[in-house]
Amino acid sequence: MSTPAGRRVTMVAAVAENGVIGADADIPWHLPEDFAHFKQTTMGHVLVMGRTTHEGIGRPLPGRTTIVLTSNPDWADEGVHVAHSITEALELADRLLDGQPADRQVMIGGGAAVYAAAMPYADVQVISEVPLSPEGDTRYPPFEGKRWREVSRDPRDGFTIVTWERVFACG
Repeated sequence: MSTPAGRRVTMVAAVAENGVIGADADIPWHLPEDFAHFKQTTMGHVLVMGRTTHEGIGRPLPGRTTIVLTSNPDWADEGVHVAHSITEALELADRLLDGQPADRQVMIGGGAAVYAAAMPYADVQVISEVPLSPEGDTRYPPFEGKRWREVSRDPRDGFTIVTWERVFACG
């Protein structure tokens, strides 16, 4: 589906077996290799994240252009762009990427509400499957398997990176 102006949208998340991605505004596991994977995957791209996720990190992530999605019209933070809806964020991302190489993409980095809002626009999901079932208050949105095709599975120490591409119906 892509962004309104045509850039690919990739959602990047670490998800437990029970769908949990967070607990009390934190990640309920510690996998340094997955943090490195997130950095490598999102580096050089536009990264869209929610305000709570951004504030949990505490700063803009270096090497990425960050758009923070918030419903608060007065919220601002140094070093980030602000949007108030997923379509506004995706349109802003396209403007920021205008004139950039085609391989520069829009990455969605959480949290749950941002993933859910971005799902209809996502072309790719890069999910680090974490073989745990921790307690948590934040979950990755469910997605219909028939609308997605698994294209790769890369086992790592303590998690597996699974890449899904959207299946587009023909005719």
